[in-house]
Amino acid sequence: MEENKLTFEESLSRLQEIVSKLENNDIELQKAFSLFEEGLGLVEKCEMELREFDDSMQQLLIKHEKVGKKDE
Repeated sequence: MEENKLTFEESLSRLQEIVSKLENNDIELQKAFSLFEEGLGLVEKCEMELREFDDSMQQLLIKHEKVGKKDE
């Protein structure tokens, strides 16, 4: 599955799989490097999604605050 099409939860699950494989000492160096690279991409994707979620939450809170002040 393409990295960009994964949901946040699927990305986290894939990261857990990658960590498990990397913790296994029975992995070829090139495969370990490839998994590490994939993991970094997933971390960046998840961080971006969390920032976007946080921004959306902040905007909702600000909007709610403004509506609450109008009602006073």
